[in-house]
Amino acid sequence: MKVALIGATGQVGSRLLSELTRRGHTITAIVRDPAKAPRGPLVVAGRGDVNDKAGLAASLRGHDAVISSVRFLDSDPAALVGAVRAAGVKRYLVVGGAGSLEVAPGVTLLSTPQFPAAYKQEATRGAEFLAYLRRVGDVDWTFLSPSALFFAGERTGKFRLGKDQLLTNENGSSISFEDFAVALVDELERPAHVRERFTVGY
Repeated sequence: MKVALIGATGQVGSRLLSELTRRGHTITAIVRDPAKAPRGPLVVAGRGDVNDKAGLAASLRGHDAVISSVRFLDSDPAALVGAVRAAGVKRYLVVGGAGSLEVAPGVTLLSTPQFPAAYKQEATRGAEFLAYLRRVGDVDWTFLSPSALFFAGERTGKFRLGKDQLLTNENGSSISFEDFAVALVDELERPAHVRERFTVGY
C-alpha cells in the first residue's frame, strides 16, 4: 500500500516506519521540514503541518491510508480528520493513548489516583481525540491504545488484543513500541477494528 505516516521520526513513528518498510509498503514520511525526514528505497519525504489542514490534505492525497503518530497536545483532531477527508483517503489509523482505557466498568486509567500527573494533560487530550473520532462516520478510522507501560523493547510478534479494557498480566500492563507497530500494521493490512478503538498488550 501507499501509506502517509505523520510523525515518522518519533519513538513510535520510527518503529512504524520500520515495520511498514519491512512488509514492503511505500511510505511518505510527513514532517514539517522534509530535510529532516527519513529516507530509504520505499520512503519519500512529504511536507505537512498537523495544524495546516489544506497543506496537509495536499500531502495526503493519493495515499491508500494515513497513520498519525503525533502528540495529542500538538494536534487538533478536527484538523487532522478534516485533512484526511479533504484528501479523499478513507483509511485513517491513530497511535492512541492508554489513559482512556477502562480498569473497571466506567473507570478509566486516567481517572485513577495513581495516574502520573506528568502525563495527565496529554492523556486527557488523547481521550478527547478518541471521543471526537467516535462521532466521525465518513472516515474508516481506527485508534490503537497501547498498554500502561509503553517502551523501547523488542519485536516479538507475541501479544494480546483487547477493546476498551486495559490489558494486564502477572507483570503488569505493558507493550513495546516494536510490537505496537506490528499490531497497527496488522490492522492496516487486515482491518478488524474499523471505526473502533482497540488495545494491545502482553
